[in-house]
Order: sequence, then C-alpha cells, then structure tokens
Amino acid sequence: MLDNMDIEMIKKALQLINHKALVEVSGGVNINNIAEIADTGVDIISVGALTHSARSVDLSMRIEAVT
Repeated sequence: MLDNMDIEMIKKALQLINHKALVEVSGGVNINNIAEIADTGVDIISVGALTHSARSVDLSMRIEAVT
C-alpha cells in the first residue's frame, strides 16, 4: 500500500518492490492525477472520493401497519 505519495515516490517504491508484491496506491487520487498514477504500473488504485465525497440521498422508507 502506497498512501499519499507523489508520482516520484511511487516510481521509487515500485523499483524497490520490483514486482514481488501487488501494489496499491491510495490517498490523494483524483480525476486530475489518476491517469499519471496508472501509467506508473501500479496494480490497484483506490479512490476514496467515491465514498467520502459522494452526495447523500434520502432512501427512507415509511412502513405502516395493515389492520
């Protein structure tokens, strides 16, 4: 897991890991840098904005007793 690393740090870490493990990148991933991160050759990219920046939706359900 490479968390909150810039592109140069990701590249250095990938050289050290040398394909000996799956590598996941997370933290600071957004629409502006995801392609550059993918181009480094990492195996997995996690995007937290999918959960922590999503708008809420009211899915309430009212249940009434039938008599």
